[in-house]
Amino acid sequence: MTPGPNLQELIATVQTDASSTDPLDRLATASTTVAELEEVADALLAHFVEECRRRGRSWSEISRSLGVTKQAAHKRFSLSTPPALERFTPRARAALRAAAEAALALGHRYVGTEHLLLGLFEPAGGVAARILAEKGVTRERVEESIVIVTPRSPVAADESEPPLTPRAAEAIERARAEALALGHNYIGTEHLLLALCCDPESLATRILVDAGADHDRFRDRVIEMLSGFVKPAP
Repeated sequence: MTPGPNLQELIATVQTDASSTDPLDRLATASTTVAELEEVADALLAHFVEECRRRGRSWSEISRSLGVTKQAAHKRFSLSTPPALERFTPRARAALRAAAEAALALGHRYVGTEHLLLGLFEPAGGVAARILAEKGVTRERVEESIVIVTPRSPVAADESEPPLTPRAAEAIERARAEALALGHNYIGTEHLLLALCCDPESLATRILVDAGADHDRFRDRVIEMLSGFVKPAP
């Protein structure tokens, strides 16, 4: 088995990447590194769970291999997600659920690109959330921009999950293309973020542009953050 980076190698990486020798700077860098590793780890597990499912293995068999209960495995990797989203990491799926929840909380009966953008703030430690934070884009700022265009409406207690708008559906599909362009065989929050920067007519893109965001800069940052942990496909 090819060994992954060991503790000493990770310590050396943190020491090299930290902005100074101050222990707090190194701790902050270590926290970022761990989050990036977790994102890739999620993608790794999701990839092989998907392979097991394609080959007809049951959730009972998968859960035994993972060392967790069947319910835990199904909840983390299935999430009642349609086959079109099988390559999405658990964090990316959580972002999609958070988008629907954000739309309902605003009283909106649909999930648009703007709600997908809100959803990216929810998976703690996600690559997209970290990139947005670096750019100074906050959830509060995004929500304020949304309600200027589409005011809040009364929230129905029995409202079912709202449908995707055509632009939001296109953004989700575009995330797949962003992943392929980077040589990644999974779709994470970072690919969703890149996809939301591409449509100048969408509200999400307009919000990001107003915040000074740029697709190419985001893409460069994604590559920089993941280059040490994800190798491009041959």
